[in-house]
Amino acid sequence: MLRRQVIARARAACRAPAAARSFSDKPLDVPPPVSDAFKDKFKQVAPNLQFPKFPSQFMKPRPAVPGTLPTKLTVNFVLPYKTELDAKEVDMIIVPATTGQMGILPGHVPTIAELKPGIMSVHEGSEVTQYFVSGGFAFVHPNSVADVTVVDAYPLDVFDPEEVRKGLAEFNAKSSTASTDAEKAEAQIGIQVHSALLSSLGLS
Repeated sequence: MLRRQVIARARAACRAPAAARSFSDKPLDVPPPVSDAFKDKFKQVAPNLQFPKFPSQFMKPRPAVPGTLPTKLTVNFVLPYKTELDAKEVDMIIVPATTGQMGILPGHVPTIAELKPGIMSVHEGSEVTQYFVSGGFAFVHPNSVADVTVVDAYPLDVFDPEEVRKGLAEFNAKSSTASTDAEKAEAQIGIQVHSALLSSLGLS
């Protein structure tokens, strides 16, 4: 508490005028300097305290934003146990966001999207690769890089429709007989995943 009060008092005493703190549209290569007046005032107020560090001192510079719209989207597609795509340049990806299917093209606005069970499509020229993902997140950066992290994912063509139907029936049965909250939650997750997979296979 004392440390916070000291820092607040020093900042109030040495607050820079608004003109000296104008905004910039360019990322800084180094953290903004702390004024000598601030340092001197801090030493006067708290001579026995170590000079504080600021969050900006730990931040890496933001990647440069290209001046023209790029033609390719760089995708990193990562699972807990392997990397499916590593800096792969593609034309577009479509991910199953919780708000609906979301297409990501080169130059897409920076976004963080939560993913639900569904199909992720990777478009590269005339080739389209589809994965069924169980859920995760998609991070779109301003330099046309997209990081997709999911709990699990498999190519869509490895699934047996009959096994998926059988799994859905089993989880429906578990849901009707579940007696604890944990059992009910597990059954609902299974139903959601298998239902989404059947829909992705065009069998719903």
